[in-house]
Amino acid sequence: MNPNIENESMSDTTPTLSVIDQKRRRRPRIGLVAGGLGTYWPQFPGLLPQLQESARYVSERFRGMDAEVVDAGFISDAHEGAVAAESLRRADCDLIVLFLTTYLSSSMVLPIAQRANTPVLVIDLQPSEKMDHSAFDTGAWLAYCGQCPVPEVGNVFRRAGIPFRSVSGWLRQESAWERIGRWVRAAHVRAALREARHGLMGHLYPGMLDVSTDLTLLPVTFGSHVEVLEFDDLRVRVDEVTEAQTRDRMELARQIFTLDESVVEEDFAWGARVSVGLDRLIEDFELDSLAYYHRGLGGEQHERLGAGMILGASLLTARGIPATGEYELRTTVAQLATHAAGAGGSFCEIQALNFEDGVVEMGHDGPAHLAVSSGDPLLRGLGVYHGKRGWGVSVEFDVRHGPVTLLGLGQDRDGSLFFVASEGTVVPGPLLQIGNTTSRVDFGRDPGEWVDDWASTGIGHHWSLSVGSRAADYRAAASLLGIDYRQV
Repeated sequence: MNPNIENESMSDTTPTLSVIDQKRRRRPRIGLVAGGLGTYWPQFPGLLPQLQESARYVSERFRGMDAEVVDAGFISDAHEGAVAAESLRRADCDLIVLFLTTYLSSSMVLPIAQRANTPVLVIDLQPSEKMDHSAFDTGAWLAYCGQCPVPEVGNVFRRAGIPFRSVSGWLRQESAWERIGRWVRAAHVRAALREARHGLMGHLYPGMLDVSTDLTLLPVTFGSHVEVLEFDDLRVRVDEVTEAQTRDRMELARQIFTLDESVVEEDFAWGARVSVGLDRLIEDFELDSLAYYHRGLGGEQHERLGAGMILGASLLTARGIPATGEYELRTTVAQLATHAAGAGGSFCEIQALNFEDGVVEMGHDGPAHLAVSSGDPLLRGLGVYHGKRGWGVSVEFDVRHGPVTLLGLGQDRDGSLFFVASEGTVVPGPLLQIGNTTSRVDFGRDPGEWVDDWASTGIGHHWSLSVGSRAADYRAAASLLGIDYRQV
């Protein structure tokens, strides 16, 4: 079987494997308010019903976007705006959408943005592509006047220190709805990160200074939690795994992976047993991600646990619970973000440059996101893990060919976090067969120049490799998260 992402467009879906249940997370909560200036209603009796019908259409479209919609109704004056503001404040939304159906005053919507303490998107969607000038009177024109207050709201938001975002278009314009959908996908990322519980187990890979992360930054920046774990937390759970459970996990692995002849049965069974223990660890601590590393020595039990993680961590990642080595907390967060956006996301670094073909070869040893594989992922037996102690089974595959987007989470000198993204294309060609995930990525330029520009952003040496052209989604996610965004 090929556990690829089932929906090729990946516009609003999360990658799934046919034999592995995805982790269920809360859908993003979208607050919706429509409004117009109440002074118009007695002057033009047919206007309000027309605008309310447009508001119902907008609400239905949002409900079809895999989001929980909190509809605060239609407001006509500042008092009603204040009531909507209180309602949405209590709802604790991930994104609030203000639908400007016609002109309204900025005093009607400013309290909503101020009191809810939630990112706001302004949309103005006129009824059709254009007015019928020969037939329209003033009342008919006013239904097309939703763009009029957009600059006013933008000015007031700037003066209030509120980030301004907007989408202008017409009601059934699919390109406008795709732009709106981008913000909903960004809300998926914000919802996932603000409620995430990140596991951090073991210790920093010695000398990797770029990987080191101030644990306070994640709850301060996103609202998420970091659970510090010991390898003994895993050891105790692995000790409790039965032979029957180990055999069942091996059978599951045989359904998903092609087993290379280099796989040693004893090592395969150990990886399966650790995988079951990992699932218990994730469940007991209610984790949404896990970053780990243990150096070990002489084959002692913790070294063997660390060496047996790859199978189970790859299965967890495919379920939407990124699990990565080398204690890479920030990259694991980036993987959670790309997965929440519906684009998968495999642990990645630069492996080599091919100047003849103009590609950057990138990937990583260890766990990988199985759902982005171009074919059946391979389990290969390794007598040694390069740069790490231990031995066992490792995962090998090429990411599905076509557009991809890198996303990394960097940390600046002042401690602030930022997203870094770059779009490229995975192309076919020769790959090493050494138990690593490796892909040939064409960025449409000299690969050496791309590396220089990528490194200059302040990104660390790991990131998430996700499928599709998703830079615009990640830019929107950075906006909702309140962090900087950089792109190469």
